[in-house]
Amino acid sequence: MRAVLAALATLGLLAQTPATSNVRGAAYPQVHPDRRVTFQVKIPTAQKVQVMPGGGANGLGKGPFEMTRTAEGVWSATIGPVQPGFHYYWFLVDGVPMNDPASETYFGWGRQSSGIDVPDATLDFYEPKDVPHGNVRMHWYRSRITGLMRRAFVYTPPGYDTSGMTRFPVLYLQHGSGESERGWTAQGRVNFILDNLLAARQIKPMLVVMETGYAGAGNEKFSEVVVNDLIPEIDRAYRTRPERHHRAIAGLSMGGGQAMQIGLGRLDRFAYIGSFSGAGARNFSLASSFGGVFADAASANKQLKLLWIGCGTEDFLYPANEAMHKALDAGGVRHVWFPSPGLHDWQVWRLHLREFATKLF
Repeated sequence: MRAVLAALATLGLLAQTPATSNVRGAAYPQVHPDRRVTFQVKIPTAQKVQVMPGGGANGLGKGPFEMTRTAEGVWSATIGPVQPGFHYYWFLVDGVPMNDPASETYFGWGRQSSGIDVPDATLDFYEPKDVPHGNVRMHWYRSRITGLMRRAFVYTPPGYDTSGMTRFPVLYLQHGSGESERGWTAQGRVNFILDNLLAARQIKPMLVVMETGYAGAGNEKFSEVVVNDLIPEIDRAYRTRPERHHRAIAGLSMGGGQAMQIGLGRLDRFAYIGSFSGAGARNFSLASSFGGVFADAASANKQLKLLWIGCGTEDFLYPANEAMHKALDAGGVRHVWFPSPGLHDWQVWRLHLREFATKLF
């Protein structure tokens, strides 16, 4: 079906359609077959309205993009072609940021932001399919480290509730800076990615735990929360396999740096570590980074079942991640290096998760 749609799009035989990320019944934004996107909003009193990509530039391009006004006060703009995947955006109304009332909102850039998911005619591994589906559960618990209630999202694979006493390995999966524990489900579609991989028998059933990556004023307590609060809580509440060789940690951007810091700092707890466009690659030193764990390559190789590093080739963090890969290679540290086309965005991280998950457990 994807090949047919791609061919029809190339021939211009498909009309633009509302984005799947729109609120129910909203006609705009609309995605054209050539991946141009039309935005529309009615604000009769505005003097100037623009479309602003998240951060000023992302897969939508570099903004802001000017919108034109009809006599009835309807503003519209068509931009692109844009990159496929998920992109944050908002409107600037006379210079004031405003979310699109026709779009679902997602927590990104430290705020609730509009978002649009532009389909890729060549990829569907993150789309919901007619296969057995797991569940995403909201799990609240009290942190002894912070003294506060915290929330984690937990993916359980299809059949978890009917699988008797079966126990499962666990992947702890972290979001990026300015995002939240919702990111990997709402923006990343982790549950559909794993459902599809399980249906294709490309991965083993696992639990995935997604927590907010912040704790303490300077975030200095997050590692303690994961090790001393979150892991014991998940092992208590779910049928996990609590041994280190059944536990993985990974994340994107800030979360990739956290995964490296926490995982490499506690190899008694983790045997699999993944960094997707990880911020921890900056200023990497084989001798001193992450507590000097790589200074003894033989010891690191013995303890790590998998060290996986990926980055989009157009990402601003690509030079740092490539340099870390080369240093690890020169130092004899076994790892997987996965450069892939793309920016610092969710389409890259969806792909990274798919590739990483197939090498776990």
